[in-house]
Amino acid sequence: MTDRNAELVAAVFAELKAAQPEGLRYMSLRLEDDTFIHVVETAADDGASPLPKLPAFAAFQNGIRERCVEPPLPKGATVVGNYRMLGEN
Repeated sequence: MTDRNAELVAAVFAELKAAQPEGLRYMSLRLEDDTFIHVVETAADDGASPLPKLPAFAAFQNGIRERCVEPPLPKGATVVGNYRMLGEN
């Protein structure tokens, strides 16, 4: 199941590369225990993201609960520190 998740995420990044939506930053990490972490930042004042509008992202979301041991848990975050990881210093 985790390899399937990785394939679906790769398709999202391929579509992002082709579409190049403005105001979106997205990163996905796969930890050694096969946990996935997704970090999404949007520049829209209302917090709207173009990510859910992508067909590849819809495909990734389809059946996600069946592919996960625990359901996804969206949470907000604040950058406390950044040294060259996010492209800004």
